Amino acid sequence: MKRFKRIMKRIFFVFILVGIFMFLNNTSLFTKPSGDAPLLLAHRGMAQTFHMEGIQGDTCTAERIYEPEHLYLENTISSMEAAIEAGADIVEFDVHPTTDGQFAVFHDWTLECRTDGEGVTRDHTMEELKRLDIGYGYTADDGKTYPFRGTGVGLMPTLDEVLAVFPEQSFLIHIKSDDPLEGEQLANALASYPESRLDKITVYGGDQPIASLKEKLPSVRVMSKETMKSCILPYIAIGWTGYVPKACENTQLHIPEKIAPWLWGFSDKFVNRMDDSNTRVILVTGDGGFSEGFDQIEDIERLPADYSGGIWTNRIDRIAPLYQE
Repeated sequence: MKRFKRIMKRIFFVFILVGIFMFLNNTSLFTKPSGDAPLLLAHRGMAQTFHMEGIQGDTCTAERIYEPEHLYLENTISSMEAAIEAGADIVEFDVHPTTDGQFAVFHDWTLECRTDGEGVTRDHTMEELKRLDIGYGYTADDGKTYPFRGTGVGLMPTLDEVLAVFPEQSFLIHIKSDDPLEGEQLANALASYPESRLDKITVYGGDQPIASLKEKLPSVRVMSKETMKSCILPYIAIGWTGYVPKACENTQLHIPEKIAPWLWGFSDKFVNRMDDSNTRVILVTGDGGFSEGFDQIEDIERLPADYSGGIWTNRIDRIAPLYQE
């Protein structure tokens, strides 16, 4: 009986030591804050926003925009320029391959929602897409008025045009399909750029195209559901030791704010560990569904003190001034 008690005391003592180690190894209390403001990721540049009630994957968001507060249309050169001038560190945009071997910068899989065109975006040449009015379908009053109709002709840019206009800017490029050939095609398009330019580009999308792109361009930072799982799940299991799985290297993590507090070392120590692995941490609001971002002052107030990772926002015009002040 006495031996049993001694064993139990030793086990209890070991648990106490492990608990103390886990706390000290993962608390941010003793981590010196970087003092840096969060990286600001502007989703689609400076864009028209819309209400989220009842939204589905196939909802035409151009038909439910709020009353416009500015004249910019998403995924255009001017909207990216405005986002950068407002204070965006990274600008996100979407790409589709065209039938003539280029990449069009446009959000929707089909053309009917936003433009005066018809059909699948990728079933057209770039010349055909350039003739469309990308502001045609926007309305804030259920179709009574269309404030951008006629203003968006010729505004759909190519990937090469974007990279030429902003040669030093960091971008997050979104592949909209799960076609592995599209990943190869995008890799071929990016391969002509120097390594210094590729360092400022991250690509995300479906598991298959991202795997294909990563195989051809291993130095490019990428993200997909698979890369997220292969990093986060092992980290949750053993990250308390301070070990960062190899799958967490040279990638990007979009972490819903509801999940973030459960990650070992969040926030400062976790962000520092990922920085050391050349991995960027981006917080998104809620559960991460439907591109919800930190768009209001009250959203920013929920962030941990001295948080220096990245945040996803649909309203760079509202959020950037908070940090500039």
